Amino acid sequence: MKLKKVHSALIAAALTCSLAVTPAFAEPTQDELEDQKEAAQSELGNLQAELNALIQKTSELENELISTGQEITQAEEDLAAAEEKKEEQYEAMKLRIKFMYESGSGTATMEKVVSSGSISDMLTQAEYSQKVHEYDRTQLQEYANTVTQIENLQATLEQEMATLQATEAEYQAQQATLNETIASKQDEISNLDEMIQEAARKAEEERRAAEEAARQAAVNNNNNNNNTVNTGGGSGGTTPPYNAVTGNAVVDRAYSYIGKAEYVWGACSPGAFDCSGFVAYCLTGNYSRLGSTITFLGWPRVSDPQPGDVCVNYGHCGIYIGNGQMIHCATEGVGVIIGPVQAGMVYVRY
Repeated sequence: MKLKKVHSALIAAALTCSLAVTPAFAEPTQDELEDQKEAAQSELGNLQAELNALIQKTSELENELISTGQEITQAEEDLAAAEEKKEEQYEAMKLRIKFMYESGSGTATMEKVVSSGSISDMLTQAEYSQKVHEYDRTQLQEYANTVTQIENLQATLEQEMATLQATEAEYQAQQATLNETIASKQDEISNLDEMIQEAARKAEEERRAAEEAARQAAVNNNNNNNNTVNTGGGSGGTTPPYNAVTGNAVVDRAYSYIGKAEYVWGACSPGAFDCSGFVAYCLTGNYSRLGSTITFLGWPRVSDPQPGDVCVNYGHCGIYIGNGQMIHCATEGVGVIIGPVQAGMVYVRY
């Protein structure tokens, strides 16, 4: 029993010592909070510079994709024209061969040459036969040249398509990296904002506490029962004006192309759009581009999105129609559809 009491006493002494040496950290002073705020603002500036560089790179790559898409469209039109020329020549050759076969012109010509009554007639018939064969060879050569032209166009088109796909894959990889970086930077900026707001809140509390203490001291010293109440107000930002008529017209244009337009890089034409080309048409009613997603991100942002506003992030955009839904030209093979507003999108007003 005695040993147990001694053991308990030792434990109690150890706990007392450990509590005695635990350091107590003081709250940061106002100057320290201001230094933290200045450092946070400096870091925000550096993060914004890095983000701007990534956005510029994405914009250049998107413009390249749009340009390549337009070149592919032109190549497809040229190929269609060559195919039409090929078919015309093929039909002409079939008629020529059919005529020669049905009339037996090859055999008849040889018989005429052999049975000619004079050297002059025989030479004339031979010359005619030679000209017929030369015409046939010319036609065959022209047909072969047309086929070669089509094959070369097809090879060029396939090469351009491969280049487009490679560029698109590079864009998607860069976009994924950019989105990850943006998400990371936004988290850091959010944390910095919270630190700044907390520093400001604590400084304001200390200021108000000091004013209240001074006021109370004055009241006590002067036996003055008049209480003064300090009130403060804040100012709120204003959002760009919204016109319901204009917004409904934009939404109506978007609805008119659901399931009726395909996705084509760089396109802004009846029945063919990319995402930014589709948004430009819906906003203006004209088949002319207003820019890319990077352009839209520079427009005024709104916190109360209305039908007809634009949903946009660094890689995609659409027309907001309410209830968390948008109409957008999604991707190749899908075209214009209704879908939920994508995570990370912001709302801007034209």
